[in-house]
Amino acid sequence: MEKFVIKGGRELYGRVKVSGSKNASLPILFASILTGELHLSNVPALMDVATTCDLLEHMGFSVERGEGRVSVKEENPVPEAPYELVKKMRASILALGPLLARFGRARVSLPGGCAIGLRPVDLHLKGLSKLGADIEISHGYVVAKVNGRLKGADITLDFPTVGGTENILMAATLAEGRTVIRNAAKEPEIVDLARALKKAGAYIEGEGTDVIVIEGRREFSPVSYTVMPDRIEAGTFLAAVASAGGEIVVENFPAETLKTVIDKFREAGLEIEELSPTEVKVRKRERLRGTDVTTQPYPGFPTDMQAQFMAAMCTADGVSVIRETIFENRFMHALELQRMGADLRIEGNTVVVKGVEKLTGAKVTATDLRASASLVIAGLGAENITEVYRIYHLDRGYERLERKLRSLGAEIERVPSELKY
Repeated sequence: MEKFVIKGGRELYGRVKVSGSKNASLPILFASILTGELHLSNVPALMDVATTCDLLEHMGFSVERGEGRVSVKEENPVPEAPYELVKKMRASILALGPLLARFGRARVSLPGGCAIGLRPVDLHLKGLSKLGADIEISHGYVVAKVNGRLKGADITLDFPTVGGTENILMAATLAEGRTVIRNAAKEPEIVDLARALKKAGAYIEGEGTDVIVIEGRREFSPVSYTVMPDRIEAGTFLAAVASAGGEIVVENFPAETLKTVIDKFREAGLEIEELSPTEVKVRKRERLRGTDVTTQPYPGFPTDMQAQFMAAMCTADGVSVIRETIFENRFMHALELQRMGADLRIEGNTVVVKGVEKLTGAKVTATDLRASASLVIAGLGAENITEVYRIYHLDRGYERLERKLRSLGAEIERVPSELKY
């Protein structure tokens, strides 16, 4: 196991480039089950991408990986995703819809991943059932089959679930007839998935709105596609400057998909200048002001930025109220921030943050992907030394984050951890 050792108090200066999106790469990689062949570029080097590639190989696809690219080609497909791989990553459930649509059957383990709430897959299963799938849960696996092809249907989601929208969308592209997904999630990563599928020959309308229409096709062509930038990594760099101070330019910055996050940081007093549609300058001149946020489905404030924003607000002037409406167990980082001197009060799904002058370095433990980023951000602005344990969580979603931060002047090192888990 490894940990980060961070010597705080160093302002950040320079230029940094945002990597490709984790949350777009994974569903597009699973879409290779539908297309039979996929060549993907701007793919980040992440643990979750590696897990997805391992899973595709287990299911009978050849996978070639290079710097920023992945090529997938069907060889001897086996429509099964075992527990040993699925337990590492919740996004593995996205194999279910494509396998079912392409091969008429699928056996996929119930997923694992970060401990930030229940995140049930029932909405995925309800939608696939509407398309004609016969689904049962047996010995920890989702076992699904269909007689012939899936059939298009009118599906209204109880909640705009991102994964559920993606799973149903992919399955519907090979279903017979028209499918309408209502109350669909609007996240940019869903738009990216739809664009990749359309390039392969799919008929999809309305991606990015709450009503998506799909006309099923019988087969697709091989596809080459470039993944969008990671908007959560981009937002994390905003939070890093908000905590540590300084002035940086962020390249490959998806400003169009981060408007709510940009607005909130500006409200807090962070200076963000859009130099172009894909490049911003970020500057902190003075202590930030306490600012309230409530997480919401896109285009609202993303739950994946809640922990990072909280870390930045720990040293803001005044009080911030941070309300989490997406996941019911996503404040575990608050307890670790308290170890660094943060004045936080947890009240159900709300944290009241009373800004302090300075955080103080401490030994802290990451509990999930975004919590690990928040502890790094807090450590960058804290006095003395911060040690962040269980950084394997961070490696699931950030590509070479410590190298990028070091290039900006941060004192952060990855070293072996003396703790065993």
